[in-house]
Amino acid sequence: MWPDNETEQDFLNFSGVAGTVAEIIVQAQGRPISISVSGRWGVGKSSMIKLIRKALSGRTDQGGSPFIFVEFNAWLYQGYDDARAALMDVIASKLSEEAEKRKTGIEKTKDLLKRIDWLRTAKITAGSAIALTTGTPPVGLIGELYEVVKKIATGQVDAATIKEAEKAASDAGSAMGGIWKAKSTSSPPKEIQALRESFEGALTEMGVTLVVLIDDLDRCLPETTISTLEAIRLFLFLKNTAFVVAADNEMIKYAVKRHFEGVTDDELVTSYFDKLIQIPIRVPPLGTQEVRAYLMLLFVENSDIDAAEKEKIRAKVCVRLGQTWQGKRVDRAFVQSLGTLPADLVAQLDTADRLAPLMTKASGITGNPRLIKRFLNALAIRMAISRAQGVGVDEAVLAKLLLFERCGNPKAYAALTTAVSEDQGGKARFLSEWEEKAAAGETLKLEEPWNDPFVEEWLRLPPRIADQDLRGALYVSREHAPLITPEDRLSSEGAEALGALLEHPDMAASLKPRLVAVPRIEMSIIMDRLLDRARKEQEWGVPDILEALLVVSASDPAQGSRVAAFLSERPLSQIKPSIVPKISDQPWAAGVFEKWSSSNVSATVTRALKTIKAQK
Repeated sequence: MWPDNETEQDFLNFSGVAGTVAEIIVQAQGRPISISVSGRWGVGKSSMIKLIRKALSGRTDQGGSPFIFVEFNAWLYQGYDDARAALMDVIASKLSEEAEKRKTGIEKTKDLLKRIDWLRTAKITAGSAIALTTGTPPVGLIGELYEVVKKIATGQVDAATIKEAEKAASDAGSAMGGIWKAKSTSSPPKEIQALRESFEGALTEMGVTLVVLIDDLDRCLPETTISTLEAIRLFLFLKNTAFVVAADNEMIKYAVKRHFEGVTDDELVTSYFDKLIQIPIRVPPLGTQEVRAYLMLLFVENSDIDAAEKEKIRAKVCVRLGQTWQGKRVDRAFVQSLGTLPADLVAQLDTADRLAPLMTKASGITGNPRLIKRFLNALAIRMAISRAQGVGVDEAVLAKLLLFERCGNPKAYAALTTAVSEDQGGKARFLSEWEEKAAAGETLKLEEPWNDPFVEEWLRLPPRIADQDLRGALYVSREHAPLITPEDRLSSEGAEALGALLEHPDMAASLKPRLVAVPRIEMSIIMDRLLDRARKEQEWGVPDILEALLVVSASDPAQGSRVAAFLSERPLSQIKPSIVPKISDQPWAAGVFEKWSSSNVSATVTRALKTIKAQK
């Protein structure tokens, strides 16, 4: 398995771009600079940030000023703290820590921390700004104190309330005292200007260049995104600073549009970001060579060969990637020439060699490193299942089927699984002619749902599967596509509906019209498969699979008793109160509630049952 984390290991020759960004910062020689690293979700922006830091670490600019780094992930603070204040705190705390180490700039950093505390306490919102000009405490603190007083007035007094009252009063008193003292000399504009001067002075006195690396901005809600950008603006364009912001530009534009409601001019939206960013850098899109190299290096990384050997291969592959413009290739033969590799790794390199072109072009992956890694993790899981259950599955065959499942037309995949299930030998024989023509380079005239350019590319991908028994591969893939035996005899409508219910159970309500067309005799088979999936759930509040069970039982009332029996059999520790209102309107729910009421369910479930009973 491969973890979905950013890394300083370069598998895509991104070090060249990271080195360029580092060189730009070095050549700035303390002049302020802001750089964006943009690209779609999963393309490697976070890893690029890590590589930029690695390229800068240990380097100094021409004046001998060392770099200190602040890494800030706005997404981590979302919902827990104001992103603007959080970024200011992180920067000030890092400078204070460095000042203590270097025994210089200590007073400046202390002053910076005080001013940030002032701004945080003041909560510079529209209401608080007015409060500050009148000398009254910030609205937030008055509100907190008012809420506690209201509790006491209504008789809600306990030890916790008393402590809460003491704290709220103390906070409000401190804020008022501090603000009254500062009233004559402090105001938000003055404090902000003083903060910038303290910040710049601290950097100058310490003789350092601060590099702020901001990641995951495009994962944030619009208000958090804008808050972080506003905080960046506070420190931007001051001497000895460099900001590197990793984000998807389209998501930033969306956040700006949401913030400035009514602004529809894309040029104005783009200008907002452009005013903050001097140098835009885009993560290079991956071509077939890069995707092939990435796949192979992931397999190498997961192999049992020596760590030093892995690093040697990685370094040589990255060098080779830098030469692909000269016509040089990164393929199985090249990687195999770099050392003596075990046979199983060579087989995986061969699989990577063949998969790369499709994974570059397929709309479901399009060369996205994160999606490639997820594909390989899914493949590894299914291979592990096949080994654990003694199912003989060829990895290349399983990879080919998984690729179709991820990138092909769902109706075509359902038709493929149906054909395999109905064939006595478990073969998709109808593919034979198509595979031969595709291998010969002939143009295929396919009908719905097969008339997709992806299908022709997929058919050319070795190995050929028309003459292979695919039941084992489908068996280990049944989490997404059920293996239907000849005895099950689901129609194509039933198989499609079941596949959709298993893959997207939360969207089951949208499948009601399709379920009406499914013969009643097949609804029991569909319910069998859904209950198999449901047994894997460890908590019964409102898991997604419950929605599928309810929709099927509504489409075929005879299935309701099966759902009732299933829920009645669940361990009581798994039952959560949220399931009670969810199923309360079902005709079979009364028996389930009676069973739970007479059993030792949790107190919260008991209260939920009593509430429902009272409502009726």
